[in-house]
Amino acid sequence: MYSYEDRRRAVQLDIRLGKGVGLTIRQLGYPTKNALRSWHREYEQRRELPAGYVRQPKYAKAQKEQAVKHDLEIGRCLLVTIKALGYASRTLLSAWVQAQHPEARALVVGRSKERSPAMTKSAVIALCMRQGSAKAVAQDLGVSRPSLYIWKNQRLGHDASASMKRQQDSSPSQQRDELEPQLEALRRNVRRLQLEQDLLKKANELLTKTWASTSGS
Repeated sequence: MYSYEDRRRAVQLDIRLGKGVGLTIRQLGYPTKNALRSWHREYEQRRELPAGYVRQPKYAKAQKEQAVKHDLEIGRCLLVTIKALGYASRTLLSAWVQAQHPEARALVVGRSKERSPAMTKSAVIALCMRQGSAKAVAQDLGVSRPSLYIWKNQRLGHDASASMKRQQDSSPSQQRDELEPQLEALRRNVRRLQLEQDLLKKANELLTKTWASTSGS
């Protein structure tokens, strides 16, 4: 953060140098190009710099409210909210929620039996879509690792674990080989449906012609 005198000195020198931003910064050793341009705009608009320099917030109020709303709707799952919206961090999002809804804290630190269905659903999604370890997901969500797998088994069944493990362990070529028979079966089903549609179409045309000839006679 720069003092009022620092900012005023930089703007005045920049004016004397004909708005030579790079030259001004090299001579003073500060600030950045964007900061100096911003100070200059403020000076041109007001003919004076504000006494206090306030850094603009990185996230707008609407973004914070949207993030908090999303997080509460899914049952306080920070990681899922961040991935869905594409911004903020666990620390920031948690602070925003606490600032707007202090009572929501109980949902994060409560026992597993107090978790809402939306929360457990979001946790299962985060577990199944994870790229790191299950332990990291558990830490992000503020729950225990065993709780994650209990919720997953309750919602997806025990067979899902083996399926997930196969998908994670198999290489792209192995996955492609496994999917080829399914793809071929789908192609056959599509071809069969097309043939059935053609047969029904022809049968309908014959019935129409027969009905027309009968009615004409």
